[in-house]
Amino acid sequence: MDPHDLTAAYALDALDPDEAEAYERHLSQCEECREQLAELNESAAALAFGAVAPAPPTRLRTSILDAAAAERSNVVPLLRRRWVARGLAVAAAAVACIVVGLAVSLSQSTKTQYASMSVSRDASGKATIHVTGLSAAPRGKTYEAWVIPTEGAPRPVALFPGGTSTTARLPGRVPQDAVVAVTVERAGGVDKPTQNPILSTPT
Repeated sequence: MDPHDLTAAYALDALDPDEAEAYERHLSQCEECREQLAELNESAAALAFGAVAPAPPTRLRTSILDAAAAERSNVVPLLRRRWVARGLAVAAAAVACIVVGLAVSLSQSTKTQYASMSVSRDASGKATIHVTGLSAAPRGKTYEAWVIPTEGAPRPVALFPGGTSTTARLPGRVPQDAVVAVTVERAGGVDKPTQNPILSTPT
């Protein structure tokens, strides 16, 4: 086939790969075909925008609008997403503040964070506590030990000022499943704990 007759087919991308390759070799040497191809390319592009689509039936348009109205409740407005993102940012900032507050609290309690307490209890229920690493109690304060049974109120059992190492024999019988705890109280001790325990251990 004469390559000049393939210009229209090439413009519409209707040639097979071998024919297209042969025509492109001819096109590189034929000015007339290049000009004709340029005109056909413009016409082909115009055809893509020249077709007028038929108007959709009224029934179809109505059904589409009805379906869209029914689904409207499932659409999440962009504004709501923006507020959700802002809420997440506030929550992240709050968590960061909690972490910072915890770090500050730990740094302020470095004097007690390495303290430890052990309890030894004999067969008769008598017990002795041994506390190490606890700094001296603040001025006007004392450390108070408590026996906390599984049922019932905490019972005060010992007062001590703290220091490098403290050993105290606890009066009375200590139940097997009780917990021994230490709080910081006013000097002279109290009948009921007023602070959270700084040390605790089961017997």
